[in-house]
Amino acid sequence: MVEYGAAGQAFKVEGARKLRATLRSAGDDLSDLKDANRQAANIVAPVARGRVPQRSGKLAETIRPGATKTAAIVRAGNNRKAGVAYANPIHWGWFARGIKPALFLSLAAQESEPQWRAPYEKALQDALNKIEGTTP
Repeated sequence: MVEYGAAGQAFKVEGARKLRATLRSAGDDLSDLKDANRQAANIVAPVARGRVPQRSGKLAETIRPGATKTAAIVRAGNNRKAGVAYANPIHWGWFARGIKPALFLSLAAQESEPQWRAPYEKALQDALNKIEGTTP
């Protein structure tokens, strides 16, 4: 394959097809970080349970980790039937009702970042290591 540079000089790229294939594969690996996301959510959830304001303890019991291929998710609260429909106003606050924000989920994620950052760095490095022709 012959390519031409800005000044009109020609250069040849050997293995360009294989390079494109390995870059595409690495890109696919990066788009599917579900395992790293799950690990991160599993790290944040117990920290959030420890930060949630306590009255009855019901809200802390509803904190649960989850993951998709693109996001780590830590949820709190559930439907009204279970009696814990107040997670959102407790976390973000409800100034009209005099409820100050507790930010227990956000602060838990910030506080535990050094622990959950490692799974992401490993997943990224693993994807980069799959690209042939690069050196670690």
